[in-house]
Amino acid sequence: QVQLVESGGGLVQAGDSLRLSCSASGRTFSTYAMGWFRQAPGKEREFVAGISWNGGTTNYADSVKGRFTISRDNAKNTVWLQMNSLKPEDAAVYYCAASNVFLTTPRVYSYWGQGTQVTVSS
Repeated sequence: QVQLVESGGGLVQAGDSLRLSCSASGRTFSTYAMGWFRQAPGKEREFVAGISWNGGTTNYADSVKGRFTISRDNAKNTVWLQMNSLKPEDAAVYYCAASNVFLTTPRVYSYWGQGTQVTVSS
């Protein structure tokens, strides 16, 4: 079992950067694929970025490609989401999640953090 805690959200202006962190408890973190998702008010939760268990493979939503970078350090039980050139449409609650399979579908992710709010002013 994995417990996830996100941090790093906040209020920024368009064009700014933020780095979200997700700290995991449990010895099995390194066996899980990790994903970042986001949910804006009135919208469905959507995939943002994912990373395989060893960090060797990553994938991104088209809307964030070239601006966001996902990374992990299994020795630190942490996954990050570096977000650059933020836009107002990036505003949402961001969640990290752990899965036994490396897919973009939220339903395959078994463990979720509580979320961290990202607000981007124009």
